[in-house]
Amino acid sequence: MKKLIELYTQCFGMAPTKAVSLPKAGSNRHYVRLFDDKGQSVIGVDGPDVEENHCFVYLASHFSKRNLPVPKIFAMNDSETCYLQQDLGVTSLYEKLAPARKNNFSYGKAERTMLSKTIRALAHVQVEGSEELDYSRCLEPRKFDSRAVMFDLNYFKYCFLKPIEVPVNEILLQDDFERLARRLGGQEQNVGFMYRDFQARNVMWKETAVEGSESDGGTPFFIDFQGGMSGPMAYDVASFLWQASSSFSSELREEMIADYLDEVQKLSPEHLARVHFDAAIFRQQLRTVVAFRLLQVLGAYGLRGFFERKKYFLDSIPPALQNLLQIAETGELNDCPTLLDLIRRLAAMPRFAPKKTQGVENKSSDKKLVVKVFSFSYKKGIPADDSGNGGGYVFDCRGLHNPGRYEQYKKLTGRDQEVIRFLEEDGEITVFLNEIYKLADAHVENYLLRGFSSLQFCFGCTGGQHRSVYGAEHLAHHLHEKFDVEVRLCHREQGVEEVLRRKE
Repeated sequence: MKKLIELYTQCFGMAPTKAVSLPKAGSNRHYVRLFDDKGQSVIGVDGPDVEENHCFVYLASHFSKRNLPVPKIFAMNDSETCYLQQDLGVTSLYEKLAPARKNNFSYGKAERTMLSKTIRALAHVQVEGSEELDYSRCLEPRKFDSRAVMFDLNYFKYCFLKPIEVPVNEILLQDDFERLARRLGGQEQNVGFMYRDFQARNVMWKETAVEGSESDGGTPFFIDFQGGMSGPMAYDVASFLWQASSSFSSELREEMIADYLDEVQKLSPEHLARVHFDAAIFRQQLRTVVAFRLLQVLGAYGLRGFFERKKYFLDSIPPALQNLLQIAETGELNDCPTLLDLIRRLAAMPRFAPKKTQGVENKSSDKKLVVKVFSFSYKKGIPADDSGNGGGYVFDCRGLHNPGRYEQYKKLTGRDQEVIRFLEEDGEITVFLNEIYKLADAHVENYLLRGFSSLQFCFGCTGGQHRSVYGAEHLAHHLHEKFDVEVRLCHREQGVEEVLRRKE
């Protein structure tokens, strides 16, 4: 936090009037929203991976010079451990599409317009963004070749296949992997900037019009492209349209592919020549890439689901397998007979059956777990549990160093940056919370598996103002990020209530 405030002050000539830590995402980067005295904000990023930071800042600057929809970079410190970027708001395309997903994946005109804008913008990033791009400044691998393909196929093998112990002839499967790697890694046409992780969660949606953009319905902006490389443009289209959680229909996918190809062909002949674009070959490449991409995605779901026990990823496995089976049955993998047989067996396994075909035994998992997290003062008693279950965990923070003893913190709470900095630099509360995270994670996992609907955690301290507020705030955001649950956060003595809604 201190480094970001110093960088902000150096960049804008004044210290921020307010700094708010954002919930952690899947990476080890720390995001902070920094405000000036007019309420305008930028995002500060503090990340320990210098190479990753360098790559993101280089790519964002390169794309910005070409007026592509990415966040602008304002400053980076000399050690490249933190930087400031444009604040694109709080709403992702994934969140904008949530009502359609809940409505039986019914994507209407508004949703289709957003999808079309996004995939059309992708074409510009892939083609125009590749112009004069120095791939030596990207992360390894810098090119989507057969080695990169084999890495992801082995990811599928070791993170998905091995944990579920499906019998397969590994020599014959390796032969199929190498055959697929040669086919995918040798592409020479339709090769541009490959985003690699192009999905709705990595598209921020700005509702207000910006200079030079359309004003109807908002504008897509792209984030998290630091893993990009030189590779087949079809890869990103496959990632976006075959995302398991979105369940796009075949008709909608074809509509979006047509919009994408229409946008590509509007680009200048010089740009198209640079990527060796051919629409017919693109469609052939797309089918193969979809099959490969789904195998890679299953590896990621295996890692996050089987090992980290994250429910969202476990729930995503059945639709991903059904998508993979559909592609496999088109004949695209006929030259990989062992892999084809394996896909058919995986899709037929009862544990991976789509939810609508599962029996009564699994219906309890459809119950929606609500986690309530309180901060409170012991002087006013432990919060009651209105679920009728008698309560849950209560953690006593009174043994931790108390900021309330110091005059400068007496009117602040555990949500204020000065108190957060005091507690984190002291370090006691971090050790305290790390153990609570382990306990809470195990309990939430068990409640989800058993179909329970209510769980409560309470943090108490002397006044319910500093240590307990910090603890409740951080556990609430930790659980909301890690699990697909609704979290109701209540700082009782501060009169603050907040609902962190489920991702779906």
